[in-house]
Amino acid sequence: MRQYVFRVAPRANKIEIARAVENLYGVTVIRVGTVRVPGKVRRRGRYAGFRPGYKKAIVTLKEGESIELMPK
Repeated sequence: MRQYVFRVAPRANKIEIARAVENLYGVTVIRVGTVRVPGKVRRRGRYAGFRPGYKKAIVTLKEGESIELMPK
């Protein structure tokens, strides 16, 4: 598996995300894609509210590298 998805701070840019992943997990990041997920309208009876949106990053790692999700 070479691609991982992270929920990131809304103001984080691709360079900051790549550096953070490399420092935290000790891997080489090849590419970072970002997506802003819009908030959704939620209703409780006649009252409408919003669930906040968020930003997610799709991080591609160097061939042969992976992040251990469940440490042994």
